[in-house]
Amino acid sequence: MTSQSSLISHLVELRTRVLKALSSVLIIFMLLAYWAQDLYGILAAPLVATIPEGASMIATSVASPFFAPFKLTMVLSFFIAIPYVLYQIWGFIAPGLYRNEKKLVAPLLLSSTLLFYSGIAFAYFVVFPLAFSFFSAVAPDDVLISPDISEYLSFVLKIFFAFGVAFEIPVAIILMCWTGMTTPEQLRKKRSHVIVAAFVVGMLLTPPDVISQVLLAIPMWFLFEVGVVVGSWYTKDANQQDDINADDTEYDGSTGRQKHDNQENETKS
Repeated sequence: MTSQSSLISHLVELRTRVLKALSSVLIIFMLLAYWAQDLYGILAAPLVATIPEGASMIATSVASPFFAPFKLTMVLSFFIAIPYVLYQIWGFIAPGLYRNEKKLVAPLLLSSTLLFYSGIAFAYFVVFPLAFSFFSAVAPDDVLISPDISEYLSFVLKIFFAFGVAFEIPVAIILMCWTGMTTPEQLRKKRSHVIVAAFVVGMLLTPPDVISQVLLAIPMWFLFEVGVVVGSWYTKDANQQDDINADDTEYDGSTGRQKHDNQENETKS
């Protein structure tokens, strides 16, 4: 019965935190919905600045002018709510973590959020102007560039997701080093393979143009180097030493972990 009650309490807490996370996205969406058209205008600005005079974006579907801005607003609401969503995730898993695990996971959640935002900002302010200028420059003279608003939104969201995920490379490397899956020395030896893989991933995640591929591959390579440097601080040996030297481990009734007190252990010994 105690085990059952503990499971039910965990499920209730999980449901509560999921509802809070979804509610935060919905609240932000309702606050931004009034400016949905303006937000889409901001998103389309890099493209509009590169298309020839007399050309404009079009809507090939009857409902696109209405649904495309609101779809963007919903995605943007989720992006804005990511810190609060991660906070709810942290609140659910934190009681089951040891002290040294909390010291690692908390900074990783914060850094992963900042890196995701950095990837989106890099795509919007650096990649889009260069890529759209390239597309406009290589278009035949007798072709009028009139992008569809729904197609443009899908294209932009794919790029945002690709760059946001790619910028999480340091976090992934730190976790691999911390868990002992690999070491910074092994990663350095495979640097040439990583560079080739970065360009392959850039080719797969970005549109079929060299500019977007290179602009994604180079930051991935740089972030790999950053992850290797930071990951050297979180090697498996260092983590094991931290476990040995830990003063105590917090007790949480929901996880059943015992709380150790150094003074009591010394007294017993």
